[in-house]
Amino acid sequence: MTVVALLSVAPVREGSMAEDVARAVEALDDFEVSYETNPMGTVIEAEDVETLLDAVGAAHNAVPGDRVSTFLKIDDKRTSTSSAREKVESVERELGRPAERQRD
Repeated sequence: MTVVALLSVAPVREGSMAEDVARAVEALDDFEVSYETNPMGTVIEAEDVETLLDAVGAAHNAVPGDRVSTFLKIDDKRTSTSSAREKVESVERELGRPAERQRD
């Protein structure tokens, strides 16, 4: 089984949140998960939903402040073992190119 999720954790306040987001991402290192951070959140992959939720809880709790906003979207693939990377590779095969583009 493979569980893939999109996680976004941030304090609710003005100004840069980079330091707090880094704390949330760093908290994931204590768990058996893979992750990749992008401008909109962090994609996390785990063997089971329990591990994923434990990691998400730690990331949420790592962000200080009076108010913290956490968004979590889970894809629990219970009959498949394909990885998040394989999902992207499938799209890239259909496109015939990498699924990204940088604007100048």
